[in-house]
Amino acid sequence: MSVWIAIGVTAVGCYAVKLLGLLVPAGALERPLVRRLAALLPVALLAALTAQQTFADGQDLVLDARAAGVAAAAVALLVRAPFLLVVAAAVVVTAGVRAVSG
Repeated sequence: MSVWIAIGVTAVGCYAVKLLGLLVPAGALERPLVRRLAALLPVALLAALTAQQTFADGQDLVLDARAAGVAAAAVALLVRAPFLLVVAAAVVVTAGVRAVSG
C-alpha cells in the first residue's frame, strides 16, 4: 500500500469521525454518564499508554530502568511532592539504574 493512500485514508477517516461527533445530538452529550466517561477517558488512555511504553518491548514484558523511574514517580506522588519533583525523581532514578546496570 502506498504511503499516500494510507495518508488519504487516514485523513478521510479523521474527517468522518469529526463529522459524526458534530452529528450527535446535544442532549445525548449532556447525560451524566457521558460527561463522566468523557472526563475519565483521557486519564485511562494516558495510563494505558504509559504502561505500554514502560513495561512492553514488542510482545515481551520488560522490567528495566523505566519501571524503576515510574516506581520512583509513584512514591513521590504518594508523599504529595510537587510535579517537577515527581518528574525529577523519575529522571534521576531511571538514569541511575541505567548507569548502574550498563
